[in-house]
Amino acid sequence: MASIFTRIVNGEIPCHKICEDDNYLAFLDINPLAKGHTLVIPKKEIDYLFDLDDDLLAGMAVFAKKVARAIDKIIDCKRVGVVVLGLEVPHAHIHLIPINSLHDTEFSRPKLKLSSDELKLIAEKIKNALED
Repeated sequence: MASIFTRIVNGEIPCHKICEDDNYLAFLDINPLAKGHTLVIPKKEIDYLFDLDDDLLAGMAVFAKKVARAIDKIIDCKRVGVVVLGLEVPHAHIHLIPINSLHDTEFSRPKLKLSSDELKLIAEKIKNALED
């Protein structure tokens, strides 16, 4: 059965898309730890990040860097943190999380409750920052 992320890639489930190319997709997390919390995934469904072939993994890092720089332009934060857990969805992914302290990446913290309109606005701002 396809992962929820594969279903997003296939357009079966909507998302607040930031950007995509032939191999990768970046979209907002709907249960974010911070405004701008973004997921970067390979379009190819592979469960474990370190099972990606070297070229796909390296390309994903470069793709995530571009997205992280755009997030950093529009979200007031010290850095964009990178977190890889890999247990919650059986599809390799990277969390890009705007942070101001180490505690900002604790997934046990309560998640933000953002409306679809708020998420849409954040996604648009990040998309626009990609073009700058």
